[in-house]
Amino acid sequence: MGDDLGDDWWTQGGNSDASESEEETKREKRPREEIKTQPEKRKRNVAEKTNKAKKKKKTHVQEEAAGPPENETENKSSQPQKKRKKKKKTITDVLAASEPKPGRPADLQDLLAQYFSDKRSVIEQEELKLQDSCFLSSNDLSHTLSSYLKQVCPKWAKIQKQHGEKSSVVLLVVCSSALRAIDLIKQLTTFKGEARVIKLFAKHIKIEEQVKLLQRGVTHVGVGTPGRISALIEKEGLSLQALRFLVLDWNWRDVKLRRMADIPEIKLDLLKLLESGVLAACRENRIKVGLF
Repeated sequence: MGDDLGDDWWTQGGNSDASESEEETKREKRPREEIKTQPEKRKRNVAEKTNKAKKKKKTHVQEEAAGPPENETENKSSQPQKKRKKKKKTITDVLAASEPKPGRPADLQDLLAQYFSDKRSVIEQEELKLQDSCFLSSNDLSHTLSSYLKQVCPKWAKIQKQHGEKSSVVLLVVCSSALRAIDLIKQLTTFKGEARVIKLFAKHIKIEEQVKLLQRGVTHVGVGTPGRISALIEKEGLSLQALRFLVLDWNWRDVKLRRMADIPEIKLDLLKLLESGVLAACRENRIKVGLF
C-alpha cells in the first residue's frame, strides 16, 4: 500500500511539475510571438487607412463630377440674386440722351465761374465776368463757319486790308484737335478771300516753325488748338495786339459726342488761353468772343 501511494504521489507531483514547466515556456513564447505580430498589425492598419482614403477620394471626385445634389441647386435658385451695380453714366451717355443745344454766352460765363471759384477772391471773380457787349451773336447750329463769320464780321474785306502787323492775327478760331482745325480751314474758303491763314496746332508742326511763319509776313487768320496757341503767346511768337475776333468751336462734337468744354485737358487749355490776356482785352472792348 505504502509503495503504491508513493508511486501515485510521485507521478502526480511529476505531472504537476511538467505542466508548470510547460506553462512557463508558453509564457516565455507569448511576448516573442506578440512582438512579431505587432509590426504586421501596424502594416495592416496602414494599408487599411490608405485604402479608405483612396475610396473617399474616389467618392468625392464622383460627387464633384455629378454636380451638387438637387436640394442644393433648388436652394441656390430660390436664393435672391445679388443686384448688379449700375454703371456710372459717362459724358457720352449723357450727351447722347440729350438734344444738342447751341452754346450761349452764359455757358462760357458758367465755365469761368466754376474754374476760378477756388482760385480767385469774390471781388476778383466779379472782375472776370464779361459783359454782353463782349460777345458776338452765337451760332444757332444752322451755319457753316463761313456763313457764320459773314454774319458776325460783315466788314471783313476792309478789316483784312487794314491789318499789317507781323506775329499777329485779326481772327483766331479755336478748336479741340488738329483734324478739326484742318476741316475748319477748308470751310473758310468762301469767307477769307485773299486773307492768309495759318495752322496753329502741334501735330507734325514744330512751334519754332510756326513762330518763323508768323514773323515772315502778315497773317490774318489763325486756326488751331488752345494748347498750342497758349504756348505761342507764352513764347511771344504770337501777339494779341491786333486780335479783334476770337471764335470758339463750341458746338462741335467728336466721335464720343464731347464738345470742347467736355474734354478735361482741352477745357483747361482753353481757360489758360482766356486767362493769358484775352479776358482783359474783352473787358477793354478790344476783342469780341463768338461761340460757333
